[in-house]
Amino acid sequence: MRLLSTPAPCGNACSCSVSPTNPPCNFKRCFPVPYQETLAYARRSLVLSTVLTFSTPTFFSLAVLPSSLLKSPPDSRLELYNDPKDGFSLLRPSSWIKVDKAGATVLFEELAGRGNSIGVVVSPVRLSALGEFGSPEFVADKLIQAEKRKESTKDAELISSSERSGSGGLQVYQFEYKVDSTRGGMKRVFSAAFIMSKRLYLLNISYADRPENSIDNQTRSMLEEVLHSFDLATTSISHSQAEEVKSKLGLAFLSGSDDQCLGTSMTQNAEELPLREREQMRESK
Repeated sequence: MRLLSTPAPCGNACSCSVSPTNPPCNFKRCFPVPYQETLAYARRSLVLSTVLTFSTPTFFSLAVLPSSLLKSPPDSRLELYNDPKDGFSLLRPSSWIKVDKAGATVLFEELAGRGNSIGVVVSPVRLSALGEFGSPEFVADKLIQAEKRKESTKDAELISSSERSGSGGLQVYQFEYKVDSTRGGMKRVFSAAFIMSKRLYLLNISYADRPENSIDNQTRSMLEEVLHSFDLATTSISHSQAEEVKSKLGLAFLSGSDDQCLGTSMTQNAEELPLREREQMRESK
């Protein structure tokens, strides 16, 4: 019997053939890995937003590549990223590239193509602060329950949950957990969330963490530094912090009561303040 060649929907030629003795083509064999990752990305919802009972766009889906591709050490050099539109900032590995994907306000992926990512989603909510929904432990419990209800999840385990203060006393929740998924393999997930002006800001760091190639101390330290850096952007800081930065910059000619003048100067000059001094200011709060 003549065999029929079956083209794959992605446009690539399928190497399988269809006949009574040969079943239809296998998805994983016929579709290239990038295409599979794109479909997986589109399927994953932002679990933390679901936990908070808000409607949030689709977020991250990351297919983990073979462990043979995960051997080289990560780039631990971090640089500050400020989002002027949505008013948040974070540190990110300097070698990771910014990519555009539906549902993510900003997304950085590792250049080596190891399936690791750092992303942020900003969406409207009805609450003014996370504390109105519950404690970090309460939210973490709901988060793990939601992960376990997903068909693709084989196991989910909470590592830690905590709360810290961001700029101007901003309430920030942080979570760390492990997920074993049929779609992404073993992953370590670091998440942080805060609410400002009735908008929910969510940071999601997803990194491959297989038993045969677990996250080393250097990588973990880098990921935690990214997690702890998630905050309001410099131009979104409170008036009291603006006074402190004004003093650092030596802007004695500004009037503390002149909010318009102060805001303009903060926009123009806060970026010039060295990162180390800004971090010292944050630690001294």
